[in-house]
Amino acid sequence: MQVSSLNEVKIYSLSAGRSLPEWLSDRKKRALQKKDVDIRRRIELIQDFEMPTVSTKIKVSRDGQYVMAVGTYKPRVRCFDTYQLSQKFERCLDSEVVTFEILSDDYSKIVFLQCDRFVEFHSQHGHYYRTRIPKFGRDFSYHYPSCDLYFVGASSEVYRLNLEQGRFLNSLQTDASESNVCDINPVHFLFAMGTAEGKVECWDPRTRNRVGLLDCALSSVTADTEIDGLPSISALKFDGALNMAVGTSTGQVLLYDLRSSNPLIVKDHHYGLPIKSIQFQCQLDLIISADSRIIKMWNKDTGKIFTSMEPEYDINDVCLYPNSGMLMTANEAPKMNIYYIPVLGPAPKWCSFLDNLTEELEENPESTVYDDYKFVTRKDLENLGLSHLIGSSLLRAYMHGFFMDIRLYHKAKMMANPFAYEEYRREKIRQKIEETRAQRVQLKKLPKVNKELALKLIEEEGEEQQVTKKRKQKNLPSLLKDDRFKVMFENPDYQVDEQSEEFRLLNPLVSKISEKRKRKLKILEELEAQEQEEEEEPEGKASDAESSESSDDEKGWVEEVRKQRKLLRQEEKVKRQERFKEDQQTLLKPHFFEIKEGEEFRSFKDSAKKQKLMKKTLEDRLKLEEKLGTLNVSDTTVGSKQATFKLKKSEQQKKQQEAEKQHRQERKTLRRSASHLKSKRGRGRLFH
Repeated sequence: MQVSSLNEVKIYSLSAGRSLPEWLSDRKKRALQKKDVDIRRRIELIQDFEMPTVSTKIKVSRDGQYVMAVGTYKPRVRCFDTYQLSQKFERCLDSEVVTFEILSDDYSKIVFLQCDRFVEFHSQHGHYYRTRIPKFGRDFSYHYPSCDLYFVGASSEVYRLNLEQGRFLNSLQTDASESNVCDINPVHFLFAMGTAEGKVECWDPRTRNRVGLLDCALSSVTADTEIDGLPSISALKFDGALNMAVGTSTGQVLLYDLRSSNPLIVKDHHYGLPIKSIQFQCQLDLIISADSRIIKMWNKDTGKIFTSMEPEYDINDVCLYPNSGMLMTANEAPKMNIYYIPVLGPAPKWCSFLDNLTEELEENPESTVYDDYKFVTRKDLENLGLSHLIGSSLLRAYMHGFFMDIRLYHKAKMMANPFAYEEYRREKIRQKIEETRAQRVQLKKLPKVNKELALKLIEEEGEEQQVTKKRKQKNLPSLLKDDRFKVMFENPDYQVDEQSEEFRLLNPLVSKISEKRKRKLKILEELEAQEQEEEEEPEGKASDAESSESSDDEKGWVEEVRKQRKLLRQEEKVKRQERFKEDQQTLLKPHFFEIKEGEEFRSFKDSAKKQKLMKKTLEDRLKLEEKLGTLNVSDTTVGSKQATFKLKKSEQQKKQQEAEKQHRQERKTLRRSASHLKSKRGRGRLFH
């Protein structure tokens, strides 16, 4: 059983959980129930309360004993006996059912309107009679005083079938091209029908004349609504003698008083889906309207949302069990949903145990999913030594941290700090002892942390009390007694550092005032050590302190700030001198550096030059490289700049180039000498 809450309204889904297939034997079902915990814990209010594929309509008999539903596939009707909490019978039909009506108090007289224009009558034993209407029907209503059935559908006529005479009567001619829904008022039996043009026509069955016409399409369009086409009427329901609710195909519900042509209230579902069903809940003055996606309950006087439900599958029909808080739905799924809302009313008498069950659930709420998990940050994981688990299945990322199993967290904490329990135990014992001491008659003791701040607050409170007594005002609460600031006087992490530079500059007079408080603190400590019951301050010290303080206060704040800054500068000088002495005393050891092969060590000046170059701007470096010839900047035709660089050659490359140049010169000289010898030999042969 699932429990949801919206606007503090508890909704219990009694059909939640796994369902077993019909073809399983009872033996296998029992075996599955023993093995599977979810199947064993589910609540099956009515046994096999489902359809093979889809359920389209669901209704309750007037005596409340039978629940009837139609669906597919194959087309069938199922009747469930609530007293037996099981299925009464099942009957298969020739074609799908558009809608049906229970004419008797029980299941003995039923009328089915089918999609192939046939109207089928069933009695207690089964099929009784079958007839056909001229056009395809969409809805019908039964007029009890005259025993007439009024059929509306894909026609401008309203067909009347008299069940007492067993014949069709003269039809009612309307101005509409087609009609979608109809209903008869249970008090004065006014017949109303909703047309495809977005109008509602009201007829008097006694005179068979139209007595009223409402243009609901025009009234449903407001400043906030967005529609694509003309809204038609998709749902219609009477409430008492004067109220009527109309649902449109664009998702609006209009509540009318029959004495007025303007709607009392217009409620938009904001989904743009046709309204499938409208029900009235008289005890709380609620209207239950449903489209294929959501069921909304809202107040018919103010339009304020009471609660809403969004089932997993699309909704086809909604049925409210009379005089109770139970709601049943027909869905685009095999299982038909049953909801119990205790606020709407008590449970039906055939399932009164639901009241006790819901009361127990409210007394013992179930633990949420996060109760078994611990939220930790990255810093917590590092302290526990579990940072390597980030990205694994043991940690689930959430916001600025992770969720991990509480058992794993406790194990890791025990391994990281095995004495944590002992520390926790000692702290608890200390707190208990302090609580017992607090019950005794004690002296005015100052806290362990921020004693001077506490003394300052006590002095200010004493001065304020004297002022308030004179002015006859109420005393303000003390910060020392306020639980919100209790940690500031207990936790050492909140200790004020009076030696910090920020504190001394922001509080220039604190040094003089603190002297007075330090004297008082010494006096109080001495009194506590002697365990005296009364704390009295020596008059001489107090008067001297007051006189010195009064003379100091006459000086300006600017002078005090200057003094504090001078003191800070002096302290910095002393620190620098100490550092300089430490540097002189330290002996520097020589460091040896290895030079790469092919490079020569010249001096440390090259590195200094490089550092100076790095400090210069890019413009200065480019100008320097242009002078050296390693950079050439030129303008292009497009208007942009083009820069070409020449890489500097290393010493090794220069040596290699010089060797290659020398080698080329040697080869040239050898070639010249060889050619000179050849020319001499040729001349000698010619002379011979």
